Amino acid sequence: MTETVLRCERVVTPDGVRTDAMIKIGDGVITELGPSTGSGEPVEGWVLPGYVDTHVHGGGGGDYPTTDPDEALQAREFHARNGTTTSYASLVSAEPDLLVRQIETLVPLVEAGAFAGIHLEGPFLSAAKCGAHDPALLTPPTPELLDRVLAAGAGRIAMITIAPELDHGRDAVQRLSRAGVRVAFGHSDADDRQTAASIDAGATVATHLFNAMRPIHHREPGPVPRLLDDHRVTVELICDGIHLHPDVITMAIAAAGPDRVALITDAMSAAGLADGSYALGHLDVAVAGGAVHLVNPDGSAGSIAGSTLTMASAVEFVVGLGVPVPDAARMAATTPARAHGLDRVGELTVGRQADLCVVDDQGRLQRVLQGGRWKVAE
Repeated sequence: MTETVLRCERVVTPDGVRTDAMIKIGDGVITELGPSTGSGEPVEGWVLPGYVDTHVHGGGGGDYPTTDPDEALQAREFHARNGTTTSYASLVSAEPDLLVRQIETLVPLVEAGAFAGIHLEGPFLSAAKCGAHDPALLTPPTPELLDRVLAAGAGRIAMITIAPELDHGRDAVQRLSRAGVRVAFGHSDADDRQTAASIDAGATVATHLFNAMRPIHHREPGPVPRLLDDHRVTVELICDGIHLHPDVITMAIAAAGPDRVALITDAMSAAGLADGSYALGHLDVAVAGGAVHLVNPDGSAGSIAGSTLTMASAVEFVVGLGVPVPDAARMAATTPARAHGLDRVGELTVGRQADLCVVDDQGRLQRVLQGGRWKVAE
């Protein structure tokens, strides 16, 4: 067994922050965590569990909605270098035959350990809150179509975003949740009552809270208050300063708490690349100042279309808002791992995978260890 010993300045664990601590790693697993013995490779700064991104479409020039496994792995490696040691592969709305081929492309990559699961963000979404999804591709979650995508997924589909007010919506939420697939409420025009019913039926995640759903109104609250308040729901936040105002982010964290907030990127292929023209599925998008928007037929900017965010940048952003580093670590790793039943990652404890991120006091990523091996930054 190959063994590595790290002498760490500060380690964020489920029991609190340990100072001058030792992490011993064998064959990619944490075998011991305790007080430093004075030996080992010195690691300055904060040692956090490796980040867990459960909603991401690509990056580094590669897409997860693809039929080319090498393209998916290109994007996966980009995000790994930026702190995402565990990732879902998120797809977007597509014509059923293409969606099935994309799912079938990803299944072997999940089985090989490159991804922790597949997330379908579409096509079971509301046309009224479609965001960057082509309304012509949206469809209710009929039993027949669910049968087809689940069969293609071969047990590797981990989460499906659904607008529960659609025909067959509530039945689909119940069926999927009973089958062990996480159901995310999202891209929905549901009101408060319909939102509550979807949670009772088994929805446990809110897809990018606030975005692509009814806003809060003082007489018609919509879904947001319910999603923030219900202890059964984990709420995703895109913390890039574009999707949400900083005050809204701090309000949401205060309302739900770090144990129910999961940082996500919702990143697309242009993450890590220069501003310019790109594609999201079959739709044209433009990136300017890091913000991604659909391109309307007249060339003007349309809806926000994903992000160019990395988990490293998301953690740095929330720490810059005043979130303590240990709370940021919970939202970037522990909470999403627990909410999705990923029991080998998300915490720095004995027996877990040796995945960790090293950050400075400002939350800026310094180093990444994945499976006991340091990633090499490009």
